[in-house]
Amino acid sequence: MVLYAQLILHNMMCACVLILCVARRSFSSYPAYCLLGLDTRSLSESLASREIRKEKEIGDGALENDSGGESTVTITVVGASGDLAKKKIFPALFALFYEGCLPKHFTVYGYARSKMTNEELRTMISRTLTCRIDQRENCGDKIEKFLQRCFYQSGQYNSEEDFSRLDKALKEHEGIRLANRLFYLSIPPDIFIEVARCASLRTSSSKGWTRVIVEKPFGRDSESSAELTRGLKNYLTEEQIYRIDHYLGKELVENMSVLRFSNLVFEPLWSRQYIRNVQLIFSEDFGTEGRGGYFDNYGIIRDIMQNHLLQILALFAMEPPVSLDAEDMRNEKVKVLRSMRPLKLEDVVVGQYKSHYKGGIKYPGYTDDKTVPRNSITPTFAAAALFIDNARWDGIPFLMKAGKALHSRRTEIRVQFRHVPGHLFKRSFGMDLDHATNELVIRVQPDEAIYLKINNKVPGLGMRLDRSNLNLLYSDRYSREIPDAYERLLLDAIEGERRLFIRSDELDAAWSLFTPLLKDLEEKKVAPELYPYGSRGPVGAYYLAAKHNVRWGDLGAETQNT
Repeated sequence: MVLYAQLILHNMMCACVLILCVARRSFSSYPAYCLLGLDTRSLSESLASREIRKEKEIGDGALENDSGGESTVTITVVGASGDLAKKKIFPALFALFYEGCLPKHFTVYGYARSKMTNEELRTMISRTLTCRIDQRENCGDKIEKFLQRCFYQSGQYNSEEDFSRLDKALKEHEGIRLANRLFYLSIPPDIFIEVARCASLRTSSSKGWTRVIVEKPFGRDSESSAELTRGLKNYLTEEQIYRIDHYLGKELVENMSVLRFSNLVFEPLWSRQYIRNVQLIFSEDFGTEGRGGYFDNYGIIRDIMQNHLLQILALFAMEPPVSLDAEDMRNEKVKVLRSMRPLKLEDVVVGQYKSHYKGGIKYPGYTDDKTVPRNSITPTFAAAALFIDNARWDGIPFLMKAGKALHSRRTEIRVQFRHVPGHLFKRSFGMDLDHATNELVIRVQPDEAIYLKINNKVPGLGMRLDRSNLNLLYSDRYSREIPDAYERLLLDAIEGERRLFIRSDELDAAWSLFTPLLKDLEEKKVAPELYPYGSRGPVGAYYLAAKHNVRWGDLGAETQNT
């Protein structure tokens, strides 16, 4: 009797689960069937066929074909002969192919003004391709297979006729498959709109999606950025435009949300109540070295601070999003940017590196670069104090520092916590309370790491305190090589994931913070403070930090060993 009752109960549970899952048409309940012992093959096949027949929105609003036919993706690199394409884009595409991340049917096309054959393009690309450290088997075969999918079409960037020829070439490879097309604009920004016009009018996919990746810089100020956005939107929808900032694709930047929102130990501390200041530090140990022509038109503020560092700041400071959906994430970033005070001259220090002898070697100054005007006052260094006027961060200084030709190469986020009230061990630290402050450091590059500085008792009979690191060094913890940022962002663009790309209103909010400052610097011809090549930057940066009762976290001797 008991057995009979259990059987009835079992069947009732199975029936309820079945009805619920059919009603929701969800695959997520499939494991529940298995646990209950149901034969789910026919049901899952029925649900799968329904899901395939469902109309699915893609990129620019096109719909997948109802027949379930195969699709293909063509990635066209516009500006294929340039340095960015050779050093970053083609190697990233090959890495995705090597890891099996690209669709079954894909083609890579290079497009540029240079005359080149398919074989010449393949030879050029092959010089920069490498295989994963942990997967070297069949490397040569993989490279050869990838190169056979690479083709080249020469043409002018403003010629609809040339783009029509490109369209014809793409169709030959796409055949009867549903064609999806991704264009990567690895070209100067002054020809973005012309290429967008030609690509939209002549090489858009008729049935699949068409997406366009746009590289920075996105203008020089609010006005030029808005003009660029309007120009692009004459031919593309916002959903088709993928504004790329490769720093958002870096492993430690993407991990920042995971660190904060999935660890209870951090989220309650993420506010003005416990955090004293936040520092975003970017430094390079080399100068422009022959590439000053481009840099002199933009400077370090436009090149690094307005995009890379500000994007990291927005991710760090945003409120918890409703979900990980792209729009929910970007909505929160925009709120942070709109809550920030526009920068003023008194909030900023600018510098420029000068020549310096070290170890018997002369390192050239910025204006010694033959591609830079001798009287240039373009900053190669800048430090700024920013503030977010909202309930979470009111009064907390966010200090940015970015520069070229400094003493080390690093990008890191340093979170300095408040002093412990009524510190029982203050005698052990003397007057240097900063030495007793906890600090969370997220090192984006190089040697990716997360470490927390804590106070600890040195073993022994006395009461001697020491500052130690709880260290997660990625190279020690994870055996796999960390993917390049371009790999992640290219894959996201192919899959239509927009979370790590910049929306137009986000871009407007970012420029509104820096445009007044940039105009003041240029109109008043503010001369940058000179600093020696290979130094820690201008002295003014330390006065700026002291003004806000902050000490730069990268100055301590311990940072040399972390």
